[in-house]
Amino acid sequence: MLLSYCTNVHPAEDFDGLIRQLREYSGPIRRKTGLTVLGVGLWLPAGLARRLAGNADDLAVLREVLSAEGLQLHTINAFPYGGFHNEVVKLDVYKPTWAERERLEYTLDCAEVLAALLPENTAGSISTLPLAWREPWTQTDDDAATSAFVELSSRLRELRERTGKTVRIAVEPEPGCVLDTVADVAGWLAARIDRGIDPEYIGLCVDTCHLAVSFADPVDAVKRIEAAGLRVVKIQASAALHVTDPSSAAARAALRAFAEPRYLHQVREQGENGILAADDLTEALDTLPGKAPWRVHFHIPLHHIPSAPLETTAAVLRHTVAEVSRRHYGREVHLDIETYTWSVLPGGQVGIVDGIAAEIGWAESHLLAAAPAS
Repeated sequence: MLLSYCTNVHPAEDFDGLIRQLREYSGPIRRKTGLTVLGVGLWLPAGLARRLAGNADDLAVLREVLSAEGLQLHTINAFPYGGFHNEVVKLDVYKPTWAERERLEYTLDCAEVLAALLPENTAGSISTLPLAWREPWTQTDDDAATSAFVELSSRLRELRERTGKTVRIAVEPEPGCVLDTVADVAGWLAARIDRGIDPEYIGLCVDTCHLAVSFADPVDAVKRIEAAGLRVVKIQASAALHVTDPSSAAARAALRAFAEPRYLHQVREQGENGILAADDLTEALDTLPGKAPWRVHFHIPLHHIPSAPLETTAAVLRHTVAEVSRRHYGREVHLDIETYTWSVLPGGQVGIVDGIAAEIGWAESHLLAAAPAS
């Protein structure tokens, strides 16, 4: 698999900031790892994607900087539209929805940029949100989203004919959204293949933090995708928080340190009669019974082992990569490390260069070296 780290961890949202982050962070991370070439999964806010899609000169500068820093682009994160480092993000990250034209236009801009910068003989991927937050969502919205993905399929087909580059969209299920789980995304897309959604260009992004929070089995999830006639396009390598006994005083004290105000931290409890849900960690601490294990949507650095009673779901990531690697297309899947939470981790700021370099080293030894041959 092609390994990269996602640059949505860096706050810059304009062209100068993008160039600066590549030089000040991405290049030094590559040198720290000792890699000859490091993959970067770019996050391009909508305004910057629009500028780059129509500007050959800016693309030439970006291409030159990527080359000079030993960086390679094969995937883009087009989930956050913009403002991903605002003081409060929460539900804003799901706007605009796939029922709104702005979402399609943004994704197409990202596809143009990616096609222009892809290495030869390499397909590109773009991860995107699972339609919208679950409410409000109407049948009219759903019909509009279906039409958008049908048009997207057609436009990506045209892009390949025009440029010779294949760009695929990876729909990323997330707890609380219209398409909450892998099963939801696989079912929604499969039911619309005969209406024009093309599985050659539209597939899934498996964020392994989201997968773990849903308490889904990685092997079953990957098999479900395949049974639906779809493919895993991208894996976002991430780990959630796991707490075996969330009712204990020690666990609750440890969890409160992660209840920060910027991002949404959905929680699921594995109850005897099904999964219990809370939309944010502060809500979970007040409302969930805490009689069974919790998983919390908080991206924990892959190599980090938290102090008891907290654990991470890194094992879910390992099992997912191993299972996807067994698929016939396994080597074509993009593995993008997405720990965007460094700035809000309890305990203050952590050195980003050293931290991400450590994650990359962990991924190489625990994921790529351990994965079975495709």
